[in-house]
Amino acid sequence: MSDEQRNTVWRFAMIFIVILLGFVAVLGKIIYVQTVEREAWLKVAEKQVPTRKPIQATRGNILDCNGYLLASSMPQYYMYMDTRVPALHEKNGILFTTHIDSLAHDLALVIKDKTAAEYKARIVNAYRRGEKRLKVCDHRINYLQRQALEQNALIQKGKYRSGVFFEDQHRRIKPYGILASRTIGGIYGDGGGGNSGLEKRFDKELRGIDGMSSIQKIGGRYESVTEEEAQDGLDVKTTIDANLQDIVENTLMEKLQQKQAAWGCAILMETETGYIRAIANLDRDKEDGKYYEAQNHAVQRVEPGSTFKTIALVAALDDGKIDIDDTVKVTRQPWQYFTVKHTDAHPMDTILTVRSALAVSSNIALAKLITRSYEGSAKKFVRRIEKMGLMDSVYCEIPGADKARIDVPKDTVTLSKMSYGYSVELSPMQILMFYNAIANNGRMVRPMLVTSIQQNGEDTKRFKTETVKSSICSSRTLKDIQGALHDVVWDNHLGTAAAKLWSRKAQSNLVSIAGKTGTAQLFVRGHGYSARRHRMTFVGYFPEENPRYTCICMIEDPQYPYDAGMDCGSAVRVIAEKTMAYTGCYIYENDTKRLIKRD
Repeated sequence: MSDEQRNTVWRFAMIFIVILLGFVAVLGKIIYVQTVEREAWLKVAEKQVPTRKPIQATRGNILDCNGYLLASSMPQYYMYMDTRVPALHEKNGILFTTHIDSLAHDLALVIKDKTAAEYKARIVNAYRRGEKRLKVCDHRINYLQRQALEQNALIQKGKYRSGVFFEDQHRRIKPYGILASRTIGGIYGDGGGGNSGLEKRFDKELRGIDGMSSIQKIGGRYESVTEEEAQDGLDVKTTIDANLQDIVENTLMEKLQQKQAAWGCAILMETETGYIRAIANLDRDKEDGKYYEAQNHAVQRVEPGSTFKTIALVAALDDGKIDIDDTVKVTRQPWQYFTVKHTDAHPMDTILTVRSALAVSSNIALAKLITRSYEGSAKKFVRRIEKMGLMDSVYCEIPGADKARIDVPKDTVTLSKMSYGYSVELSPMQILMFYNAIANNGRMVRPMLVTSIQQNGEDTKRFKTETVKSSICSSRTLKDIQGALHDVVWDNHLGTAAAKLWSRKAQSNLVSIAGKTGTAQLFVRGHGYSARRHRMTFVGYFPEENPRYTCICMIEDPQYPYDAGMDCGSAVRVIAEKTMAYTGCYIYENDTKRLIKRD
């Protein structure tokens, strides 16, 4: 081989080696990128993908029975400014300097939280620093404020010349303030789900479905492009009547303030349908002494006291253990039953009928009657109460509502205390449900707070009244108990809610009321039952001859002289009179400003 040929082969060999080494280097780089640098390059790639952002759906409204807003999501806005936009810096910033004074003036005029000079200083400083996202105002502004600001000459030039833009936020508001606030419930933050009350129970319907947008570069500018439209939440129409709610809440508030009680609740229910027309829960704040809606006492169980006597007597009457005219002896002295002494709030040496024992609310009489009827068969007593429907958990739409606790007593001593409302626990709503059944000719209906789910004012789902028990007892027992509850209010000699001396208690000359008082000693942990601290209740229905409403008022731990009939009974009387006036059964006489029956 000649030298020239050898040189040619060598050159080709060198070229091949260079190509091979280049290929190896490229292959090595590919492997290195796909392994060692994989995560870093993936992050770079992600940055090139258009930024996606959810479009928050507007949460549905909660309405009263007349369509008035009880809770609603109102649009509010954060106002920002990108001080770096080129238009604000062209020609030595003439656009910015020309309009900064008018912008600062309008901000001070509309938002009213800073002076024009303060706004100007804030924006000018941000402009010099080149801030991309200046929060012009520290807090959110409403729709009307945004509309007013959008009339400003600089803002009218659009966000790509003015740098000003708004970001939507939906804020949950309650137009009626604390009115039924705890029952309506609340949400987590401004865009979160329901955390209590109807907001929680119907969160799925109210929440809606969020949409999606993305930031994409279009025509040299970044624009927000909607990919999926948000579907706004549905509305929840309740049984609550805002006007009746106002009556009930104000009446309860007045009583609590008079007695400086720890808390109180009052519920007004439509007898036939079970619709809750008003529900108030008020707690005294330890700091300022004022009352707020804090806990939903309406569905939290407590020892009911003497309101349970009616339940005990229905059981004994319906089981044929006693008759309404049977008699029982009571004395001024306590009745000793094994280890327990039973006493009366109104001690007397007399013989009472079963009917009058309920009217005067005698603990001794009830303890004797129930132990005599169920001694050795306490289980039958509890089972009979269960058959009435009180233990059914299907009631009310409030999440976390307590179930009734009526356990079979282990001994007869406990049974004797159960007869007048100790060692058992019921919520005010369950007590109301039972007495409503008495008013409703024995038919027990589930208390209802929601009648329908709506979209754009049209029902998409309706809820009907649910019957828990078609009859809680025989018609004879029902008639006997109705008569006894009449005496509680209208027997001026014995009735615990009847007129005495200067107090009218539950008696009204406008609307007839029947019902039952209840007073229970409070159990203080570490000290037992306190003779000085009590829970008062009155539950009744009206008009007695043709009941339309059932109402309960419960007041916890009053600090001043108190009486269940005088305080809770009179509260229900006031609610009854104003309710009947509002619903058109009574009208105001122009001259005397008093209520008279409508002809």
